[in-house]
Amino acid sequence: MTIGRNVRQAALALGAAALGLLAVSATRAEPPGGLTRNGPIVLLKQGSFFVGGEVLKGDDGDTAHVGQAFVEYQVPVRARRYPLVMWHGGSQTGKTFESTPDGRDGYQQIFSRNRYPVYILDQAGRGRGGRLATGVTIGPAVGHEANIWSIFRLGPWEPPGPAGYFPNVAFPRDPAAIRQFMQQDTIAFGPDSFDRASREFHSDNTVALLKEIGPSVIVTHSNSGQYTWYTAMKAPELVKAIVGYENGTYVFPQSAPPPAIPSKVDRVNMVTAPVLVPDAQFKALTRMPIILFYGDNIDFTTPSDNFGIELWRVNSQRAQQFVDAVNKAGGNARLVFLPKVGLVGNTHFAFADLNNFQVAQQMQSFLHQYGLDAEAAK
Repeated sequence: MTIGRNVRQAALALGAAALGLLAVSATRAEPPGGLTRNGPIVLLKQGSFFVGGEVLKGDDGDTAHVGQAFVEYQVPVRARRYPLVMWHGGSQTGKTFESTPDGRDGYQQIFSRNRYPVYILDQAGRGRGGRLATGVTIGPAVGHEANIWSIFRLGPWEPPGPAGYFPNVAFPRDPAAIRQFMQQDTIAFGPDSFDRASREFHSDNTVALLKEIGPSVIVTHSNSGQYTWYTAMKAPELVKAIVGYENGTYVFPQSAPPPAIPSKVDRVNMVTAPVLVPDAQFKALTRMPIILFYGDNIDFTTPSDNFGIELWRVNSQRAQQFVDAVNKAGGNARLVFLPKVGLVGNTHFAFADLNNFQVAQQMQSFLHQYGLDAEAAK
């Protein structure tokens, strides 16, 4: 009995020592202000939970829990002080930030390995997010992938012709990876719109998350950008920074609407329309640094009748107007086109492209500049 107890104690001590060595090896290789791409991911805890939502009660007393967002998290050993909250874009779920379609590390792994707590959202009505109070009509499954292929900027696709690629596109082209990527696409089970009600609703859930986990950096993509601005305006004390990957819609102060950007595509005009908010609310966006990343293969000058092409011509100009408005109000915002910093071929999913580690380094440089990679207080 004594021998067995001694063996167990020795094994426990050896395991603890091994965990300590793993924790050291996970951090020792980190360059100052940079990221390491190798070594173990050492977690203190991981899990998932729901946040937000409401309970509806029928006339007969039966209930329905609706409107909640789903959150998956990983908290590393010796975690950094500020979590990263990653919020997917339209037609996506939190999967978009997990491992890439061709099996490489996604942002979840890259930043967890570098000791950031990572929280990944499935917003309400999407993926594992809860059902919404209102229903949705599901349309035909066939007939939309050529459109999103163009919007996501992998290349041109005009059916009945085959899908094409931009010559320099930094995205895996093997059929298995493309199949994985297209299988990420999903529908929203309820309103997911460009209106104030949707912005208020989704931002309320994320504010509830931030109240749960504390001040954080929001990493937003595409359509969730419109909800992120509302989150930051409601709880600026809980948003330490915003990192936006090709956000779809931007807010502006009511007293200074931006100049029009003419387009003949009505849907582009709707998606990129400036959202005017009270000046006092907009001022909240000056309380945290903001960086916007845009990829490659954007035609900045030639109007097009193709939604996926025209969208980015107009949207990229709107992003510059937003950055100018924030800075004019006394804030700190910048717009980065990745080709201008030497990263070419990036799509609408720069965080999943073949050079996503280099893209992550750009984000890390921003976080380091503002001390957002600091160690947690002991």
